[in-house]
Amino acid sequence: MGSFKVATFNINGIRSRLPALLEWLGRERPDVVCLQELKAPDDVFPVDAISKAGYGAVWHGQKAWNGVAILARGEAPLLSRKGLPDDPDPSQSRYIEAVISGVVIGCIYLPNGNPQPGPKFDYKLAWFQRLTEHADDLLKAKHPVILAGDYNVVPTDADIYNPRSWRKDALLQPETRKHYRRLLESGWVDSLGSLFPDQPVYTFWDYFRQHWQRDAGLRIDHLLLSPSLSERLQDGGVDRWVRAQAKASDHAPAWISLSV
Repeated sequence: MGSFKVATFNINGIRSRLPALLEWLGRERPDVVCLQELKAPDDVFPVDAISKAGYGAVWHGQKAWNGVAILARGEAPLLSRKGLPDDPDPSQSRYIEAVISGVVIGCIYLPNGNPQPGPKFDYKLAWFQRLTEHADDLLKAKHPVILAGDYNVVPTDADIYNPRSWRKDALLQPETRKHYRRLLESGWVDSLGSLFPDQPVYTFWDYFRQHWQRDAGLRIDHLLLSPSLSERLQDGGVDRWVRAQAKASDHAPAWISLSV
């Protein structure tokens, strides 16, 4: 039985970290990759280099901020959507959706929301509500779906090295966690959470205060599965070696494998 490997990676600047991305693709060979924080407009997305690495791509860029992309090894993703329905600010490139090998892939870069309270946190919650509504529609369509990306949500206190110093952060607020919990209650499966229920799995280590060196991490990158796909979940993990590289992103790629 074969496997279908899907990864999500907040690359934090695709132009400056393209060599690291290409090294990771060559070493780990995921079938699908969701990228966030491209921080590049559409016309400078490195499509030629990614194509030479064996991947087709669709992307939704933005100058200096945000930006999302979906890569597929050996095939061209079939673009189905850029942006969430009814988004009042489509200038922020935070969602892209495509079909790959019969699976709908949604790539998410949810707003950070800091400082809170304030307009940025209000925007985060409003965006999260639109995502939840779109996720409900995807479930109703009965297609196999993966919603992967940087959710900027620490689901529980077990998903952070020490919640005390982060209590006022938007990532841990009760309203933020409520939206995430609402997705799970509607039927979506937190793949890494279900694979590792009793041990911390971190995907992000802040650049400050030696967070990486102390393994003071957070789990904010998630791969949520529709119910039919969750039955095919085999394995998962985090490619921590990527975070240990020089001039690395503050995130490491998180991945899962599904039976085919």
